[in-house]
Parts: sequence; structure tokens; C-alpha cells
Amino acid sequence: MHSHRPTYFACLLKFLRINGRSREDAEDLIQEAMLRLYVYAKDDAVVNEEAFLQRAIHNLAIDQYRRDRLGLLLKVPIEDVDKQSPLIAQGPTPEQILDTRQCLDDVAGLLDALNPRTREIYFAHRAGYTYAEIADHMGVAEITIKRHVARAHLVIMSSTDRN
Repeated sequence: MHSHRPTYFACLLKFLRINGRSREDAEDLIQEAMLRLYVYAKDDAVVNEEAFLQRAIHNLAIDQYRRDRLGLLLKVPIEDVDKQSPLIAQGPTPEQILDTRQCLDDVAGLLDALNPRTREIYFAHRAGYTYAEIADHMGVAEITIKRHVARAHLVIMSSTDRN
């Protein structure tokens, strides 16, 4: 029974190589088939070992193909993954957020240093009110509003020029 196994190995290896298997894959399939033959032969008699090995290799090759094919079906292109859950954040980086917060803190400090009326006029203008609307609401001339806004801009600009 065991004397023909090296011959089976050579014939099966040649068969698998002709059918496109790499030497390593072919040897792995043959080794697995021989292990199955050994386990099966412990309990039952095997009349034709070569036929058993050929059938085992055939079935193992089909199983391997199905596993490989299923693996390919389960793979998702990185672009699809990125669309569902972006790998790179779309927003600013932590460094950019920190820089912006520091800049805002600096501007807030400068605005706190302005007199309260200038600060109020500046914020009203930044909120979208026109000079005329602010002047009308505060009961002052429009040129006064322009001067307050210009003063606030000068303070803010002089600070950003230093940074």
C-alpha cells in the first residue's frame, strides 16, 4: 500500500502543474489529500489509493477555488469604504483648529481692550447691519460708526501683522 505513494506524488504533482497550479499550491493539495487518505485508511480499506488521491485533490481544489472566489466577492474597493466612512477627515486638522482658536482668543482679547461702544458697533457691523442702520439705532452720525469700525479694524490688523 505505501510503496506506490512516491509515484502517486510525482504523477499528481505533474498533473496539477500542467493544470496551472504553482509547485507550492500543488504540493499543499497533494499533502492534504495524502493526509485525508491516511486518516480514512485507518478505519476503512482503500481499494484504489491513486483514485482516492485524485478525487480528494479535485475536491480540495474546488473548495480552495470557492474560498478564493468568496474572498474576492467580500473585498470592497477602498473608494467605496472611503465614501461610507472617510479614512481621512474632511475638516481641519487638530493643528489648524488650535491655531484658529489661538487667533480667536487673540482677537477676543483685542476686542475686550476696545471701548465698549466701539466693540458694540464693530459686532453690529460684523452681524450684517449697515453703517446707516447702526447710526440710526444709536442716534449718531454715520461717519461716527465708520470711525468706530475703522478703529476696531486697525487694532485687529495691527495684531495680525505682529503674528
